[in-house]
Amino acid sequence: YTETNKLIAEFMKWKKVHAGLVGYETPHSVALIQPSEMLFRKSWDWLMPVIEKIEKLGYTFEKNYQRVDKDWQSLIVKGNDILYQEFNNDSLKSSYYVVVEFIKFYNNQNK
Repeated sequence: YTETNKLIAEFMKWKKVHAGLVGYETPHSVALIQPSEMLFRKSWDWLMPVIEKIEKLGYTFEKNYQRVDKDWQSLIVKGNDILYQEFNNDSLKSSYYVVVEFIKFYNNQNK
């Protein structure tokens, strides 16, 4: 998950610092943190600011429990169009995966 963590950190405009290894100054830590130590996939405290930034860009994040399939559905929507959706039995994981796919799309659109 190191590469996807780098992708998210750069989307969030965290300052990249070269101190031997590449690290990032984050709102979560006064010390540099390596991408392998980032908790986007494991913590709502880490992922929610990313979702909030996506929403400030004019997109909508939705999360629904699908009772029939017993899965969580996470979506990123623009108007009436579903841009990305992910299903997973873990709410946080479905949200994480949809955020990563959205950031790839967003970066590609804004090159």
